[in-house]
Amino acid sequence: MSTSQHAAPADNAGAAAPSGADPTTWGARNAHDPTAVRDDDGVYWLFSTDADADGELRAAGAQIRRSTDLVSWEFVGCALDGVPGPASDWAGAEGLWAPDVVRIDTAAGTEWRMYYSASSFGSRTSAIGLAVAPHPSGPWTDRGIVVATEHDRDGHNAIDAQLVVDGDRHHMVYGSFFGGLHILEIDPATGFALDAPAPGAPASSPGTLIARRPKSVDTAIEGPYIVPRPGGGWALVVSYDSLVNTYHVRVAVAEDLYGPYVDHEGREMTDLDADPLQVGLTVLASHRLEAAERGILAPGHASVLTEPGHQLLVHHTRFAETPRQHEVQVRRLVWTHGGWPLVSVQTWAGDREIDDESTWPADVAQLAGEWEIVDWSLPTDAVQESRRVVVDGEALAGLVARGRGRFTRDGDAPVDAVVFPAWDAVRDRATLAFAAIGPKGTVIAGTRVG
Repeated sequence: MSTSQHAAPADNAGAAAPSGADPTTWGARNAHDPTAVRDDDGVYWLFSTDADADGELRAAGAQIRRSTDLVSWEFVGCALDGVPGPASDWAGAEGLWAPDVVRIDTAAGTEWRMYYSASSFGSRTSAIGLAVAPHPSGPWTDRGIVVATEHDRDGHNAIDAQLVVDGDRHHMVYGSFFGGLHILEIDPATGFALDAPAPGAPASSPGTLIARRPKSVDTAIEGPYIVPRPGGGWALVVSYDSLVNTYHVRVAVAEDLYGPYVDHEGREMTDLDADPLQVGLTVLASHRLEAAERGILAPGHASVLTEPGHQLLVHHTRFAETPRQHEVQVRRLVWTHGGWPLVSVQTWAGDREIDDESTWPADVAQLAGEWEIVDWSLPTDAVQESRRVVVDGEALAGLVARGRGRFTRDGDAPVDAVVFPAWDAVRDRATLAFAAIGPKGTVIAGTRVG
């Protein structure tokens, strides 16, 4: 969540809540900047920003929802009773933003750690706090401030935290807009910064800069999330541009956790001289599928849920027809043969999904047919309409099957693609979906319709 773009639009602040808008009826609605975890009983717990698109904020403390399938969600309340005292005193925040929840197994037992953000619009006076619980359902206890920034003192901004666990070492990536995204090391025993001047005190330095954008695009980058790449290295998932209408998701990769992170064409994510509209590989943006009831508007602020058999991108989106409304959506995240994370254009369908990659297409001939595609290379300031293409022998020429749904092509028209089973939510049937990096490092994604 950026301090310049977050939560419900300001002109709705203080408005009376409409009848029937009880939070228990929300389901997936009003889930903003979401992250999901799974407990030992197989129940999913979703944590998200304190937001209500229908009116004034009902309660604060990081919203919690639960689900058994990642499709239907039940709102169950807030993790904390308002903004904890230290964070409130520092930032003056009315609610908490972008909680990140991680399970930590220690010799003393399991501890769930939640890193939350407290801030206000347009301000760098912000805090990332830590709360702990024995279970995602709670009870949650605040431990204090892990990173703090002050508007008139610091160039960076202490919001949008994610804990990255790399073996025995813990790290926090955080930040938005202003001075960009940073990463610093965390003490696994305490959950606080390794360079904190005293136990339980905030970090003494911002850490290492890993991504930023120039003032010409309002320095609009936020919501970092880092995951390991298959075979080694790391991938950074970030959100670009305005939360209101141009928000979208891009990725970059690095050999080392602390960078440098580069896009598919080798541009560094800290480069302020390169074209800011080109840096980063776009993998999800506003679009409309054929016959869909709603057009997807400004999807972003994504986290990644990793489970046996699959990884899922968990994000919020608005809608073209109702741009003030937002909800959580879940999509399959796949890795290309070249090690790039791409995203399904279809939302996750729970038990209808097929995880066994040994059954995914392994023959180029299986890809022939008619496909509905979305082109992520197009501008993100509009809801892009999907289009149909026919994939025939000529289009498949030179394509090499790499197994488990992966296909590549070298030469003047390179391709690095993943083809996988999916559930077509519009047509309510099983089909194939794909995501592919094509020439000039641009991505298309689609669904087979014939």
